Amino acid sequence: MNTWSVVGLVAGREVRTKLRSKAFIITTVATLVLLVGFALVMKLASGGSDSTVGLTGGSTSLSAPLKATADSIGQSIETREIHDEAAGRRQVDDGTLDALLVGDGSNVVVVVKKDIDGKLRATLNVLAGQLALNQQIVDLGGDPARVAAEVAGAKAEVRPLEPPFDYNGQQLVLGMIAGVLIYMSLLVNGQAVAQGVVEEKSSRVVELLLATIQPWQLMAGKVLGIGLVGLIQMVVIGGVGVVAGLGLGVLTISVGSAVGTVVWLVVWFLLGFFAYSLVFAALGALVSRQEDVGGVITPPLMFVVLGYVVGISILPSDPGNKLVETLSIVPLFAPTLMPMRLAMGGVPVWQAALSVALVVALIPALVWLSGRIYRNAVMRSGGKVRLRDALKM
Repeated sequence: MNTWSVVGLVAGREVRTKLRSKAFIITTVATLVLLVGFALVMKLASGGSDSTVGLTGGSTSLSAPLKATADSIGQSIETREIHDEAAGRRQVDDGTLDALLVGDGSNVVVVVKKDIDGKLRATLNVLAGQLALNQQIVDLGGDPARVAAEVAGAKAEVRPLEPPFDYNGQQLVLGMIAGVLIYMSLLVNGQAVAQGVVEEKSSRVVELLLATIQPWQLMAGKVLGIGLVGLIQMVVIGGVGVVAGLGLGVLTISVGSAVGTVVWLVVWFLLGFFAYSLVFAALGALVSRQEDVGGVITPPLMFVVLGYVVGISILPSDPGNKLVETLSIVPLFAPTLMPMRLAMGGVPVWQAALSVALVVALIPALVWLSGRIYRNAVMRSGGKVRLRDALKM
């Protein structure tokens, strides 16, 4: 058999074993359920309004100003005209209404059950201020409607040196989800590679395998097989998530943008997985017990964790952060940070291309270095092999 046929046999064995494992099935199904559940929750949360307010008597004239005021401060209020104030008070008492506006409409008088929601209070305070201002304008002989139109049309003229990117809220959420999926996949599948190496080494199966194939073929087959399983999982999860979001109307971005996010997710999973898994496989060969795996793979794993933490901590509030922009090009952090930025949008083409090129250029060097460590350490049983000794012939 030729070299790649041997690698293919090892990879095929890993694929069959992982696809049949309960852990893979349970993890995939649980993630799909969480994604679809998240889409349903967002669908339900996006419907309705923040508050329901009843208006009775002269206060019914405040319906349009109330909604306009709420919109101006980012709130959504549903108004209902109540013909009988007593009936309105009963609806407030049983929770049908969050508040009831009473009076002649010249000022804001609100009836609530016990206390008023902070957001609704802010909206009503703004409305009360507007009514007081209108009354002063009338007393001075002016036209409140004309003044309001002039005030609404008065805006500061902003002249940016560079046109800012208009980040979409849904793209920000997609970026966070992409980061979580990449992080979890690298964490789970990367550790699976190291644990598989240690399992074969501790059970002495590796000695039988290496009697017929080369060490690098065994390492490459294991990484490739587990990578294919992770790829299948990523495509299924990403595809179902996008379909659920678009189907339920939670995602209103274009289909092309959603598909592009999944494509970049797959690309960066492959790049990140092969880069980190080669390192995990080599470091896993240094030990002979599963209990020692965590200790040897923790240093490179910290870069995965750090990139993820930086991304979810900074990007939601500051998508154009320069620190994250710089780190997302560095190969150690690119697999977690760059897919987040790409999902959010606004990434220059040269940055995306450079980050991919740097990781692709790094992988051959990791193949050589990891292959050397793996070859020199995987047959040594007993205690932990020092990295310095494994690097020596």
